[in-house]
Amino acid sequence: MKAVRALLPEADIVHDKFHIAKYLGEAVDAVRKAEHKAEHKGLMKDGSDVLKGTKYLWLTNPANWSDEQKQQFKELKDQGLKVGRAWSIKEMFADLWGYTYEKAARNFFRKWYWWATHSRLKPVAGVAHMLKRHWENILTYLKHRITNATAEGLNSKIQQVKSSARGFRNFENFRIAILFFCGKLNLYPHKDL
Repeated sequence: MKAVRALLPEADIVHDKFHIAKYLGEAVDAVRKAEHKAEHKGLMKDGSDVLKGTKYLWLTNPANWSDEQKQQFKELKDQGLKVGRAWSIKEMFADLWGYTYEKAARNFFRKWYWWATHSRLKPVAGVAHMLKRHWENILTYLKHRITNATAEGLNSKIQQVKSSARGFRNFENFRIAILFFCGKLNLYPHKDL
């Protein structure tokens, strides 16, 4: 961010919504772990294993749940669990990306932020404070509607090339492998050759 401000002062910085979702997901998981393993009033001490094996239920998109997961979530949501509140706060934040007007988005965030910081869920409140510090650069998403998903995907493919080779003798060989696997080359023979 410092480099962009120094070298490209007219550029807008857009914080990626997928990284924001990652931070919120990590906060939900931290709440789940604390609730499951707390020594004093935790569920495990009381002999309950209601949260056992539910990690990915709280972290995945509800649209991708199987029928079994939907039923499991239905049973969990009415138990007044802290992780349920954390999950609700995380899911509510996703509504921000649908806003098109800045004023409405600011109003939404103000209400969401109050809810998150008054939830008495320390990991969630911590992420909310971080999001508030970077709010102006999060808000620029509504103006530009861009993410770095393509770059992240390309980087993942490059890391896979690097890993599968177990190292390259020089940078030129690494560069050629990247171009080969990521360059969308047409490897079919041409008739004019």
